[in-house]
Amino acid sequence: MTQIEFAKKHKISPLINRVASLERSSSALISKLLREGKAVVPNNRLRRIKKPCAIGKGLRTKINANIGTSTDKSQVSDELRKMEVCVKYGADTVMDLSVGGDLRQIRKKILRLSPVPVGTVPIYEIAVNAQKEKGDFLKFTAGEIFDVLESQAKDGVDFFTIHAGVTRQSLGALKKHKRVLDIVSRGGAILAAWMSRNKKENPLYEEFDRVLDIAYHYDITLSLGDGMRPGSILDATDPAQLSELNILGELAGRCRKKNVQVMIEGPGHVPLNQIHKNVLLEKQICKGAPFYVLGPLVTDVAAGYDHISSAIGGALAASYGADFLCYVTPSEHLRHPSVEDAREGVVAYRIAAHAADIAKGIKSELEWDRDMSIARKARDWKKQIALSVDPEKAGRYRSSSKPHLFDVCTMCGKYCSIKLMEECMRA
Repeated sequence: MTQIEFAKKHKISPLINRVASLERSSSALISKLLREGKAVVPNNRLRRIKKPCAIGKGLRTKINANIGTSTDKSQVSDELRKMEVCVKYGADTVMDLSVGGDLRQIRKKILRLSPVPVGTVPIYEIAVNAQKEKGDFLKFTAGEIFDVLESQAKDGVDFFTIHAGVTRQSLGALKKHKRVLDIVSRGGAILAAWMSRNKKENPLYEEFDRVLDIAYHYDITLSLGDGMRPGSILDATDPAQLSELNILGELAGRCRKKNVQVMIEGPGHVPLNQIHKNVLLEKQICKGAPFYVLGPLVTDVAAGYDHISSAIGGALAASYGADFLCYVTPSEHLRHPSVEDAREGVVAYRIAAHAADIAKGIKSELEWDRDMSIARKARDWKKQIALSVDPEKAGRYRSSSKPHLFDVCTMCGKYCSIKLMEECMRA
């Protein structure tokens, strides 16, 4: 049985008990959310994950970190180091987006070493295989698409991004209503180009039942990808994006009927004043399915600082009800990310998710802030550092600038407001 089937039979699986304990929630609540399609627990039935998680309504906002080789950077050890750092600093899942080197061996290494759920975008491997075998990355068949899905499922992948909403209908909306940037999703662009060349419908949409059969057999969570996501804030919430979202809502319903877990991926570049609308639309159209947002970036001009631009959008989106944030690194749009870029991206998103969870009323998150405030009042520097999102950086900053008085910092010194008030309140 899939986890949804357990939930529908009002049975609590061992996995749900483990997840509930990690979530500081109840098994009954997680099961109820699964049953209603408002949460997912990505975990291929062939894997036992050390740190599984639930993603969905009323739960702590989760963070995904993308890793993986590129055509120019294919050092597997670097990607494994990124994964280690990302998990250390708070990533709840990772996605292997590799397109360079031996993709299956890379994926197997990541799956073997990852303590958290692992996702992929199968169309990448499909295109890479076609390039290697036929010299043309668009020269693949529908059969080869499903062969790769089956192969990745057997390897143990926990969730797939499937761009099944890039269809003749949504492409028609794109062509009719001109954008500043057309399609910025790599997977979406590959499928759109394949459809244009072959004059055919997207096989992932046309044969979605085959996708469901594979996902059901391995209890893989489907993340319905937003191939039409806006790549410019000027394109946000346009007809192409909404056309795809409506298709994804229909496909999400088919997932639930098949007892396949499903979440919906959301837009990439959205101005602040449209984020609330985007979250509400997804929840309405997709019947409360978990929302996985890629950012969103709230401005297009923050090159080198897109982790900040997108964390602002991510915090706002999550506070409105988005459930899952895909991190963006400082190198977004500029280069393949380094290990340090990945660390900065995860930390930025841990802050964004935490800020949103306070707004959502997640008690354990508010307690974290309370503990920090008490440590600050006591000027307990050791505890403040330990409670920080990034204790190593906080510790470096503290040790790099020694105050003359041990119980203050070099910002205020003897004029420390907290110390002054401590004396004042004792008087």
